[in-house]
Amino acid sequence: MEPLGDSEIRASFVNCSKGEARRMSLPRELDGLPWADLDFLGWRDPGAPDRGYLVTERAGELVGVTLRVPQSGPRALTKTTMCSLCLTTHGGSGVSLLAARKVGASGRDGNTVGAYMCADLACSLYVRGKKTPLMAMRYKESLSAEERMDRLRGNLDDFLDKVLREG
Repeated sequence: MEPLGDSEIRASFVNCSKGEARRMSLPRELDGLPWADLDFLGWRDPGAPDRGYLVTERAGELVGVTLRVPQSGPRALTKTTMCSLCLTTHGGSGVSLLAARKVGASGRDGNTVGAYMCADLACSLYVRGKKTPLMAMRYKESLSAEERMDRLRGNLDDFLDKVLREG
């Protein structure tokens, strides 16, 4: 992924108002991010732990979506869960259900699309072996790193297709 600036990131969001995009907390030190290792820029809002954000390039354009963690009961710390994007397994709260409001009238009516994702949204780094889960391990796969990155991008595209599909 190419490095992005504040204004590019804020302008990319498709499922929130311009005012919401203007007020969101962006990741600190954008210049220090490992851009070459990112398939998407994902972060959680440190001031609002129930919010997350994801920005990626699709068909030559930046697309950003806001994510929310639905209210749920306590999670078992011994349970292992798999991210639906990168297929990394995490123990405890390392995977969260994140829901994105759909675009258009459907989203204004309250319709969302959810997926279980790495809670820290660092899927790109897990797939490349640059980061390892704290309490679980990646399953040994016969796929190459490039094939795992392609799978991640495909799973992300499938999720975004559902968010961007009106109706």
